[in-house]
Amino acid sequence: MSPADTLCDKPTTVEIGVSHARGEEEAVREATAGFKPGGTCFVLFFMPDHLDPEKVAAQLSGRMPSAAVFGCSTAGQITSVGYENDALLVIAFPRRHFRCSSTLIKPLKPGSIERTANQAQVLAERFSRTGNWKTVAFVIADGMSKQEDLLVAALNAGLRDIPVFGGSAGNGLAFNETYVLHGGVAHQNAALLLLIETDLSFGGVGFDHFRPTDRQMVVTGAVPEERLVMEINGVPAAREYARYVNCAVEDLSPRVFAENPVLVRSGKSWHVRAIQQVADNDGLWFLSAIDDGLVLTLGQGTEILNTLEQGLEQCRGEHGDPDFIIGFDCYLRRLEIEQNELVEDASRVLTRNRVFGFNTYGEQHLGVHVNQTFVGVAFYPPEDGVLY
Repeated sequence: MSPADTLCDKPTTVEIGVSHARGEEEAVREATAGFKPGGTCFVLFFMPDHLDPEKVAAQLSGRMPSAAVFGCSTAGQITSVGYENDALLVIAFPRRHFRCSSTLIKPLKPGSIERTANQAQVLAERFSRTGNWKTVAFVIADGMSKQEDLLVAALNAGLRDIPVFGGSAGNGLAFNETYVLHGGVAHQNAALLLLIETDLSFGGVGFDHFRPTDRQMVVTGAVPEERLVMEINGVPAAREYARYVNCAVEDLSPRVFAENPVLVRSGKSWHVRAIQQVADNDGLWFLSAIDDGLVLTLGQGTEILNTLEQGLEQCRGEHGDPDFIIGFDCYLRRLEIEQNELVEDASRVLTRNRVFGFNTYGEQHLGVHVNQTFVGVAFYPPEDGVLY
């Protein structure tokens, strides 16, 4: 019996495989050992940094030749036992309930909103509809491209009524090379757009655990195309941010950034603009769009475990409990959970709610690129009760 079997029932409409093997061939063999032969429409895999994405894809294609294979590098995986760092996660979607069409958007930089929107629109128009089935879009972008804000805005325009969810590929906390896998090739400066049609009911979910304070600051010097802030309130950015959070500049770290994010208001909503790290000359690298004159509001965290439980509770409704949830969860949320020694508790919540996915360098939620947010799509059991 696997650890997953002792924690929760497995989904009924997709197959989930996990391996901690160090080699690609063994990892794929272990992860797919219990899969039913044939009948798979496509496979999503989320991998740790010790595996080669092209070798993983080749092994998956060899074992499942009729299935399309997609995947990415990650900053952590969400498997049958919750949060993990060294697991290959493979999710197989059966033809009985899923159809898909994909395209690779490349390059992201330099990018074109018009070109990307047109590419998405053409993909959607050529994707024939099936009866009463509904369509959702997943987008996984190179997490080092710094182009996700423009990307998701363009996709939202091109896909019109198709909801868009996703995450940015990661590479642990290295922040160097991230990959998306399409056509058997690992791509950088690119994004995978996957249209998924299904007869299952589904619903989106997105939440963070911050609320705004009354402490505001203004970006007075920025390099927007690099997401680099050099000055805040006319002072070197790292120094001024450190003053706001009562911390020495030399003590700024991912933990400080995770627990003290800055927020930007959009209409009635607040979105996190996460800080990645300190740059040269006391600048700050951000993980979302930034610009001169932008007003940043210091955020205050609420209890992250409660918001995780409450956020996933939203998925229970008229369709009952989800059969599974594909989750895109920011690595900074994961980091805060680790620092507060809540990994086991959070993993139990994820497992109980059948969440599978990965930790991201950013999240895409209904046309907006966000940070420090959990974004997901909950899929519900088939109404006719037929699984495969």
